[in-house]
Amino acid sequence: MKNFLLIFCLILLIACTMHKKKKIIFFGDSITEQAVLPGGFITNIDSILKRINLQDNYELTGAGVSSNKIYDLYLRLEDDVLNKHPDVVIIFIGVNDVWHKQLMGTGTDADKFEKFYSAILKKLADKNIKVIICTPAAIGEKRDLTNPLDAELNKYCNIIRSIALKNNLPLIDLRKIFLKYDLKHNPEDKDWGILTTDGVHLNNTGNQLVADEMWKVISKI
Repeated sequence: MKNFLLIFCLILLIACTMHKKKKIIFFGDSITEQAVLPGGFITNIDSILKRINLQDNYELTGAGVSSNKIYDLYLRLEDDVLNKHPDVVIIFIGVNDVWHKQLMGTGTDADKFEKFYSAILKKLADKNIKVIICTPAAIGEKRDLTNPLDAELNKYCNIIRSIALKNNLPLIDLRKIFLKYDLKHNPEDKDWGILTTDGVHLNNTGNQLVADEMWKVISKI
């Protein structure tokens, strides 16, 4: 009888482990905060999972806060990420670190941006949490690189690309993806309205594009 109970418990434990959902936290600013709304990229990824009958394999959680910069993510990492024990964290940050320099006279210097980003990655690595990182996508959609902050944004995207390479992390290069899309679909060279509502925050097309690109990487982990 004891042996039977032991075998039954082992089978039950294996079954529970096999059906454990992979928990993914999306960590970012207002773009991620809005992603849990209807038409948002997190909601759209959930729709993709339902369409291919994988919704029981994943748990998607948005952890975006409006106006956040890289150091805000560092400060709330414990409460909003580590304490929730995710399997995967997707970091989508950087717009406000650049944009707020012009918008509010704040922002984050490039060297501090890299240090805080690296510190976040170290804490996640210490917990054996897998990480996917994204470049910020746009601050203005003019396709000829004449948006006022294009040069600065590209500098921070290069920092993120370097961090991904150095740490051997999957990178979703939304900056390159958005530039390529705007080049093809923005013949009038508009400031916004192709993938964003205001040059920064995503419209329905932008959200679907981000969802598709994120799923490509998530599905390989």
